[in-house]
Amino acid sequence: MAGSQESNASLLDDQTTLLEISQAERSQNYEEETFYKNCRAAYLAVFKSSLENIKSKEQLCLVLQQAGRNPSQKIVNKYWTLQSTTLNFDDFCFILKEEEPVKKTQLLKAFAKIDVNNDGCILHSELRKILTTRGEKMTLGEVNAITELAEVNKDGKFDYYKFCKLYMTTNEQCLKNALEKLELDSKLKCQHFGSQLETSSETATSSASKTLSKTARKTESKSILKKGQCKTSSQCSSAPSSKACVSSTISMGASSNKNSKFIEANAAKEWQCVPAKGCFFFQDNGEIISHKYKLHLSQRSTVCITINPVNLHQMEGECSLWLAVDPALCIFEENEIEENIQAVSFTELRNKETFGWRGELEAGAYWVIPFTTSCKFRKAKKQIREAKLVHRNGDGNFAVTKELRAVLSEIFEMIDLDGNGFLSLEEYNFFEMRTSGEKCDEDAWAICKENFDMKNNELTRQGFMDLNLMEASEQSGDLSGLWMTLQSMGYNKALELTEACPFSIHIYAEKCKPRIQPVCLETGGEQLKTAICMSVVNKGEAKPMDISENIIIHTYKSDTRIISVIENKSESKAVIHLDNEQSKNCVNNRGLNTFAIEVAPNSMMVCQHVMPQNDQEEWIYSCVYSLLP
Repeated sequence: MAGSQESNASLLDDQTTLLEISQAERSQNYEEETFYKNCRAAYLAVFKSSLENIKSKEQLCLVLQQAGRNPSQKIVNKYWTLQSTTLNFDDFCFILKEEEPVKKTQLLKAFAKIDVNNDGCILHSELRKILTTRGEKMTLGEVNAITELAEVNKDGKFDYYKFCKLYMTTNEQCLKNALEKLELDSKLKCQHFGSQLETSSETATSSASKTLSKTARKTESKSILKKGQCKTSSQCSSAPSSKACVSSTISMGASSNKNSKFIEANAAKEWQCVPAKGCFFFQDNGEIISHKYKLHLSQRSTVCITINPVNLHQMEGECSLWLAVDPALCIFEENEIEENIQAVSFTELRNKETFGWRGELEAGAYWVIPFTTSCKFRKAKKQIREAKLVHRNGDGNFAVTKELRAVLSEIFEMIDLDGNGFLSLEEYNFFEMRTSGEKCDEDAWAICKENFDMKNNELTRQGFMDLNLMEASEQSGDLSGLWMTLQSMGYNKALELTEACPFSIHIYAEKCKPRIQPVCLETGGEQLKTAICMSVVNKGEAKPMDISENIIIHTYKSDTRIISVIENKSESKAVIHLDNEQSKNCVNNRGLNTFAIEVAPNSMMVCQHVMPQNDQEEWIYSCVYSLLP
């Protein structure tokens, strides 16, 4: 009876958890759809189509203003560099995720710093001095435009409380006007993807609006950045007119209920095994980097290679409950010419949270490159609560909190790549390069050896803790450097690991002891992209989009994911519209239900990876591909 009660309680807990996850997903989807709708409204207030590109700094600034932003020259230069020629709609969405709109409280706080009388006003003479000599300098004409605004000036004083209210209203009105235009223009509302005809900007911002934005920017204490990326569902339900159209529909059973086709090698005791660890990290630009490895086999052998996400709190190979990542490995045979390395295979089979591959490999050297599709490993949303890192002890000195100690212990697990409980100089330098961009040389390592606990020239866990705790304590309340380290390792302000995913790798070999060594920390590169495309082309289903078979859609499915590749054999670029609106229980790496992509002449590219949103339920992949004129 007691066992039955415990079982019912466990079932109830599981149901409650699933309900909470479902509610959170619905809330997140609503936020994403709202964000994407705002992106479309702002973009289509300036351009005739979301396929039209931004071609100048001026256009970038204009379209950002339509989205209610106030981009400074520094922000514009951050995204429009000397190498830039165009930015597309996806780039625009990414920028809006990165650059949050300034808040009224931030503006008031910045103005308060120059309010010497603390009365909410600034003398015109002082305002002119600040705006024409500091930061992004304004002309006297621009300053006069501010001081002549009747709403915010009186008796030679500038009322910055009224100004902040006017400024926020102006920014909000820009976005509101763009949304109203989108809603009222039925043709524009449906024409999410249209022609790529050259057009001129149709909407201009008034000089008063520009002046308000520039004044506000000069008083901001700093830009507030948020790491993120556009990931929403489009409201457009109808595909645009096209030259050709093909569809692909695949019904998939619940992935978690499938019988595993993959048998791990750990049951064979005579096989030799070497473990390794690594991590996926988000870059500021939204790309994902990870450790790359060299594998060495002394003789031909049957091998079994596995990868699985790891819960740092337990380090027992269990998948983190809060992060359902789909890790995979690509095995490349090393050649003398790096550009000619050949892909051997992928870890396509799955057993619970473990992805693996089993087969024959010749003696020699191989590259082992981890990757993830980004279907579920996404940039995290902003956290409200900020954890405490240090506190004052009974003696009045700074001491680190229990929470920070726990995080530093987790980071030790992340960077102990061979899992031996110690950090070699090579392992420590992966941490240094990730957090500071500089390596620790032999001399600095020798100093560490004199001051912190080491064993056989490797840093112990206690030594690593003492090293970081000392740095944290010596900062005397300035935690900016420590926060930079934590965020570089994937932790948010609440000390939650949201922008990194640790994983473990195991290499089993039947006839020899394999060796695996981490070499670098970077993106998969062109070789990985090409290998994925070729794998899909060789193994997937092919459907031509036109009579001449110049445009071909390749679709490959495994138990856990579907990959779509577009091959363009023609001499001109192809623009393909994809509509996933009829898919059920699916999530893709782009985060959009409908979107368009350009495929260069004589090339191929992965257009989307698709996975089940909930792998305990059936899922249906349904995509309509339309070739745009």
